[in-house]
Amino acid sequence: MKNINPTMMQYFEWYTKPEDNLWHKVTQDASHLSSIGITHIWLPPAYKGSGGQNDTGYGVYDMYDLGEFMQKGSIRTKYGTKEEYLTAIHTLHDYDIQVLADMVFNHRLGADELENVLATEKDAKDRNRSIASPKVIQAWTKYNFTARNNMYSSFQWNWTHFHGIDYDEKEKKTSIYLFYGKHWDEDVDKENGNFDYLMGEDIDFSNPEVVKEIFTWTKWYLQTTHVDGFRMDAIKHIKASFMKDFITTLRKETKQELFSIGEYWSSHVESLNHYLEQVDASLSLFDVPLHYNFYQASHNNGNYDMRHIFDGTLVSCHPDKAITFVDNHDTQVGQSLQSWVQDWFKPLAYSLILFRNVGLPCVFYGSYYGIPEKNVPSMKPWLDKFILARKFFAYGDERDYFDDYNILGFTRSGDSEHPDSGMAVILSDGPGGSKMMNVGKYLSNCILYDITGNLKETVYVDKDGNGIFYTAGGSVSIWVKANNIYKNHF
Repeated sequence: MKNINPTMMQYFEWYTKPEDNLWHKVTQDASHLSSIGITHIWLPPAYKGSGGQNDTGYGVYDMYDLGEFMQKGSIRTKYGTKEEYLTAIHTLHDYDIQVLADMVFNHRLGADELENVLATEKDAKDRNRSIASPKVIQAWTKYNFTARNNMYSSFQWNWTHFHGIDYDEKEKKTSIYLFYGKHWDEDVDKENGNFDYLMGEDIDFSNPEVVKEIFTWTKWYLQTTHVDGFRMDAIKHIKASFMKDFITTLRKETKQELFSIGEYWSSHVESLNHYLEQVDASLSLFDVPLHYNFYQASHNNGNYDMRHIFDGTLVSCHPDKAITFVDNHDTQVGQSLQSWVQDWFKPLAYSLILFRNVGLPCVFYGSYYGIPEKNVPSMKPWLDKFILARKFFAYGDERDYFDDYNILGFTRSGDSEHPDSGMAVILSDGPGGSKMMNVGKYLSNCILYDITGNLKETVYVDKDGNGIFYTAGGSVSIWVKANNIYKNHF
């Protein structure tokens, strides 16, 4: 089936274990994921972290070590070896799934040696304010990568490549230290006065050696892995001018599309809009405000005004640049941005990203497979149905029926390119109910059924495309043609 709706999956969660052998698992899973309609997969950071095989990948140590060298206590990363990673990408490509690599440029962790550096201690809540006079600290900033022995690159990091650090070994003190002669970048998020510094050794993107090395590494990575694009981590902490130049220059030099998504974590859509202006809309962004709307609705026990679920969201103002999602590895229980959308609401939330005509939806591995560490059950059975329904039926014009505090409805009219396409979606965070909705000419004079199985009744659509559609309380129903050609898939 050609020209299907794009659907992305984030293929990991924070508590994924080394014994899960993620690269091997996704290789085995590629056929199934392709068959249900997954077109893009975001894989976790593939390089060696400071925690070795226990590092989720965001504590970056050596970006040239994809599970090949004995560093930080292991050859493999948390997810497997370099060979397994390359096999996974190749297999995903065989099934026409594009692969997005997780790029963590903001910081480094796990340095090999200390250096004496003159630095100024900064106020954590106002990084522009000094709270002590400059002094010499001992900073973990020297990276030798001895085990790799200059394979692929002879570049070695030292304190001049960083802005600052959060630990002084000399005094055994944790604080934020700006290296003398350095300045925080200005075109970053303004939280805490200036949010250039996040963690570890903060990379200085004003240093020409750093910029050259990042471009050199990225070209090596593309040539080595043949990934199709990037998920860019923590971009609110990286100067926007660098990110704009990085993406546009790479596309020009490699002559590749390099579909790229930025993680700018802010619940304020104004911040996301401003960032898109700064980078000339050269990359897409995760719709964090929509996630928080889902989170609030799921915790309000039916007292959330569902008519406003898309208010203040990126998909409402920049639909072509919005990556919609329900949860991710940072919003999981126990993580730094914990804001877990309650499980009862997840079918409603996923219906509001998978069946709409705008935004690229991202399905979370932790929802799909569950999170054993936190006793979160797998939602694979119904998510498979939802993703398939997006693949087969979510086409054509969209009509919204957002006129009730609790009950929302919308329809897709279908089109001639996708046989039996078109659908009606109705959901409620409170009591059940019904709506008269129009599904268009392709489903006129048809009988529709609810593929979720939540309601067993059928709905007749008249010659004008009108029908009365139902939903149970705290639930969603997805109505499609009863005798559709894809019914054996459900």
